[in-house]
Amino acid sequence: MAPRPYWKGYLKLSLVSCPIALHTATSGSERVAFRQINKVTGNRLRQQLVDEVTREPVDASDKGRGYEYAKGAFIQVEDEELDAVAIESNHTIEIDKFVPHAEIDERYFDQTYYMTPNDQVGQEAFAVIRDAMRGKEMVALGRVVLAKRERVIMLQPWEKGLMGTTLRYAYEVRPANEYFDEIPDIKIPKEMLQLAEHILETKEAEFDPATFVDSYEDAVVKMLQQKQAGIAVPKEKAAEAPRNVINLMDALRRSVEGGKGAPAAKGKAAAPKAAKGKKGKKAAAGQRELLLPIAGKGQGKAAKDAARESGKERPAARRKAG
Repeated sequence: MAPRPYWKGYLKLSLVSCPIALHTATSGSERVAFRQINKVTGNRLRQQLVDEVTREPVDASDKGRGYEYAKGAFIQVEDEELDAVAIESNHTIEIDKFVPHAEIDERYFDQTYYMTPNDQVGQEAFAVIRDAMRGKEMVALGRVVLAKRERVIMLQPWEKGLMGTTLRYAYEVRPANEYFDEIPDIKIPKEMLQLAEHILETKEAEFDPATFVDSYEDAVVKMLQQKQAGIAVPKEKAAEAPRNVINLMDALRRSVEGGKGAPAAKGKAAAPKAAKGKKGKKAAAGQRELLLPIAGKGQGKAAKDAARESGKERPAARRKAG
């Protein structure tokens, strides 16, 4: 059974419309989560709402929403008043335009959602809109109200459904020149650039998120398992920060010598890729062996990883249709 929809409404293209549902496409529930506790009693702490002026506790039923138009002066707004704001994107995502996907700056990408038909009657209309977009290098742009805010949403075919990605507004993206203008223009020697390019080539690979390992998460799980077993854990930092490079050329040469050897001639770049693939797989497998079963969050994740190592489960590559 599919998870409960995050948002339900209608998708509209000109005079064609269909009921749809949005589901969040990502989740952080598998991560280790910490609670605030009383270090003396070990009991969990609960936050309490306090009136800023009277310093008196406030019941949850008296909590409201307000806009501060002057220092300490608020306009009180009810949820019903926000819900009554008459804009169509409250309940309908109307496709305004189609634009080339390559023209959208990746800095504007925000949250990702899966879009599915929400009624048997509208499945044909949903399929018409989806298949009309499939195979084109274009994405649809519309508007939707999520969490009391209107957002621009980008739609594209994804397998049997649609994927929606909310986009940030221009005022939410900081100009890059504020950070990059002071970086000096440096002329890199040809030999130094060739060494760096060779290092990059030896690390070339195809994108496969299943190979990503959250090393920090694994280390935290291992530390929790040790503490749960009564084993003392270190409190000092485990590793020092990398030292500054004194001689860049020497560092590049040592990187090449410790990796795949001297840069190969053009046309012989395929051999380093094959060796690199085996090395990456071995490192990932060894790291997974550190995980032990632990109660609570992450148990399902550990079980899946163990199954993958034994060959019982192989994650299907996530594939973009169209």
